Amino acid sequence: MPVERRSAHVRLYAPHTAPKREPGSVLAMSAPARTRVVGALVLAISAISCAAIFFRRAAPTHPLVASGTRLLVAALLLAPLVWRARVAGRLPAPVLRSAALGGVAYAVHFGAWVTSLTMTTVAASVTLVAATPVVLAVVGFATKKDRPTSRHVVALAIASVGLLLIGGADISDSGALLGDALALLGAVAMAIYMLIARRHGPTLDSWAYSGVATAVGAIVLLGVALVAGIPIAFAGWRPFAYVVLAALLPQLVGHGLVTWCLRHVRPTTVGIATLAEPVGATLLALLVLGEVPATTTVVGCALALFGVSLAMSGQSH
Repeated sequence: MPVERRSAHVRLYAPHTAPKREPGSVLAMSAPARTRVVGALVLAISAISCAAIFFRRAAPTHPLVASGTRLLVAALLLAPLVWRARVAGRLPAPVLRSAALGGVAYAVHFGAWVTSLTMTTVAASVTLVAATPVVLAVVGFATKKDRPTSRHVVALAIASVGLLLIGGADISDSGALLGDALALLGAVAMAIYMLIARRHGPTLDSWAYSGVATAVGAIVLLGVALVAGIPIAFAGWRPFAYVVLAALLPQLVGHGLVTWCLRHVRPTTVGIATLAEPVGATLLALLVLGEVPATTTVVGCALALFGVSLAMSGQSH
């Protein structure tokens, strides 16, 4: 019958159904949105990669003072945005509470990580503090929320091998174990910050949220320093200038864009993107501090970048 033949023809030549794109993946977005998110992540990681160099240059400032001042400067600059968001009703009580908790996580992250920079190499410290995606993946599997896709798992495994190669030489040094442990603590704290921010989804005012979190983090860090009898002082204008730079570039640009990206993609995706930070930091340490990376470090950088590009270029079906 003609009708049946036409039906069979339609079935025979029906176009292949496109694979379903999972919510929260980069490719699930429109092309303009995807370009904005990927561009924001590239700029964020480039900015964050400078942080270790700035803090090294801020020596001999105490790590708690340096990290607390960084957050304080950022909080002051973000204060107008916080006030405007509060007046406009974009900072309700639940968001303020989350931002305060995020600020405590910020304080732990920066206090632990900046201290680790005084105990170990830039490559090892930044490598270990970049282990945030591992924490996020474990949490995702445990809670069944924001679970990593199969592509994320493969990308994470490849990038993690790269990170181990970058920091492996220093990890084997028993004298730097405390610094390594502090860097890992910083990774856990950053994962907590990301998970707290992600709860509010695309409605989150990321800059106002960051403003509150940086203010709380600064109060915690500088408060701990005062209680511990550590003077809130700098050895001169140059160390202070580097801390201000750490607030302007890695904090406002880097972490501000990371928080913005959390409105649009899953924490695991953002976390995997941050695995590129050790690559940038290692290269900057070579150029600025004269820390020459070993061959294994160079190979590790290549693997980490490949893992990041794999995570950002697709998703599981």
